Amino acid sequence: MVVDTSCHSRNVCTPGYLGLIKIFIKMGVIKKIVFLSLLTIVSIIFQAQTRIACVGNSITENTALSNDDKYPAILQRLLGDEYEVRNYGLSARTLLKKGDHPYSKEDKYKEVLNWNPNIVIIKLGTNDGKANNWKHKADFEKDYIEFIDSFKNLPSNPQIFVCYPIPVVEDNFLPLSDTLVTREMMPMIKNVAKKTNSRIIDLHTPLVGKSYF
Repeated sequence: MVVDTSCHSRNVCTPGYLGLIKIFIKMGVIKKIVFLSLLTIVSIIFQAQTRIACVGNSITENTALSNDDKYPAILQRLLGDEYEVRNYGLSARTLLKKGDHPYSKEDKYKEVLNWNPNIVIIKLGTNDGKANNWKHKADFEKDYIEFIDSFKNLPSNPQIFVCYPIPVVEDNFLPLSDTLVTREMMPMIKNVAKKTNSRIIDLHTPLVGKSYF
């Protein structure tokens, strides 16, 4: 007698398709309904991964590094196969809709929304601090809340993490100061997180004084 079985990557063996068909034929109507329901649940458990979208500017995209050295790839290795982490970073992009390169106008923004992530990590703001963009700072909180809401309204109802910008070091090529980041932008991001029930990832404090990063 040949037993038809298949084993999943988690070392769990279940009857193969032939065996399942034979079992299904012998069942009554109620048992068939219960069986199909359980089969659907098991299928979801084995196939579903938690989808994590890393949305941001050059800190996320980071064209200076190989793909394996970028933070989304490192996060993927740390979390393992139960998660799928994707890099949706775009250099020079702003959170402000009136900024010089708004992220919300990019095709990648549409892509990440269509992916329907379970967790979203947002690292935007640094480029907004440039003088030609920060003149619209009155819109920063409003635009940020709308940006977050566009994710929260997805069917996946994702958990949102917002990041404080990394420190602005001396001789940085961007025309902005760390004082602007700490005294103006970070308090706004804190307000946004509170209003949207998002969690904050502080990328600023651990890197203060560490210009080598």
